[in-house]
Amino acid sequence: MVTNKALKIAVIGGDGTGPEVAAEGLKVLNAVSKLENFKYELEHYDFGGDRYLRTGEILPEGAVAELRTFDAIYLGAVGHPDVKPGILEKGLLLELRFQLDQYINLRPVQLFPGVETPLRDKGPKDIDFVVVRENTEDMYCGVGGFLKKHTADEVATQTAIYTRKGCERCIRWAFEFTRKRNNPKKMLTLVAKTNVLTYGHDLWWRTFQDVAKEYPDIKPDYNHVDACCMWMVKNPEYYDVIVTTNMFGDIITDLGGILQGGMGVAAGGNINPDPGGTSMYEPMGGSAPKYTGQNVINPMAAINALGMLLEHTGQPAAAARVNKAIRHVTGTKMKSQAAGKMGYSTQQVGDLVCEAL
Repeated sequence: MVTNKALKIAVIGGDGTGPEVAAEGLKVLNAVSKLENFKYELEHYDFGGDRYLRTGEILPEGAVAELRTFDAIYLGAVGHPDVKPGILEKGLLLELRFQLDQYINLRPVQLFPGVETPLRDKGPKDIDFVVVRENTEDMYCGVGGFLKKHTADEVATQTAIYTRKGCERCIRWAFEFTRKRNNPKKMLTLVAKTNVLTYGHDLWWRTFQDVAKEYPDIKPDYNHVDACCMWMVKNPEYYDVIVTTNMFGDIITDLGGILQGGMGVAAGGNINPDPGGTSMYEPMGGSAPKYTGQNVINPMAAINALGMLLEHTGQPAAAARVNKAIRHVTGTKMKSQAAGKMGYSTQQVGDLVCEAL
């Protein structure tokens, strides 16, 4: 739904090259807002590794409640070389996903013109599908622990949690998304492992079958996750929309990122689609600390994430304009998507997209 109110966006630049690529996304936002005549308000937050090392806190008290007042969160990247892996990821990314109930992780897998894919003889018309990943359950809930840690008898458990509510709301959202998506296939593929994970994934299967009855215009489909990985490589053009669990979605979206030319172009949204929900949009490439300050990192994934943010916050025309500009720049200007090999600096790529709007 198109809205005329000013968009309230919280910006978390984060770590490493995160602030650099986020700055280019905001540059594009400024340009496209003038062309499409909409207003926005920004509030910047310094959450990330530097703040953690300085203060010992990841999200200060009241931060989540404050972020809940925004229409969207725009994230650069999280990951600091001086912070133990998992601390920021769990304390910031997962904490926001759970606290803000961002139960949909949306990952378009789209090959842009001019971008190389490792798949021989495949082009943009072949690699254009979407993964809808459940985002707040599974093994990410943190249920588990150790017994006799650091001994020869050590036991570690990590329990996957699935609820009917969690499965159903994700699956239903995926059916609705498939119905609205501009693809004649109109096919939704459930990816799970029902032949081995016969409890939790049986719940996914039964819920999928129940919800599918309400969408006779959508073709329901099923893949085991291992078969899906093979088909994504062999015949990516088979897919329209995939819906899957949190754990499997984490894995196959990284595979999808490589198929679409690497993490330099891959973007995603952590979405709370409920009325008043706050969603978060981000590039998938990570903080790439070794490139910090060199002005060589590819900002296209961050610009792509900005386009997703606009699409889901009432500015579809602006989103379409950004997407078209990205395609023009990748298809006619850039030599490569790899850092330092693009033929342009980080800031110049942002300028090119602005010019192409």
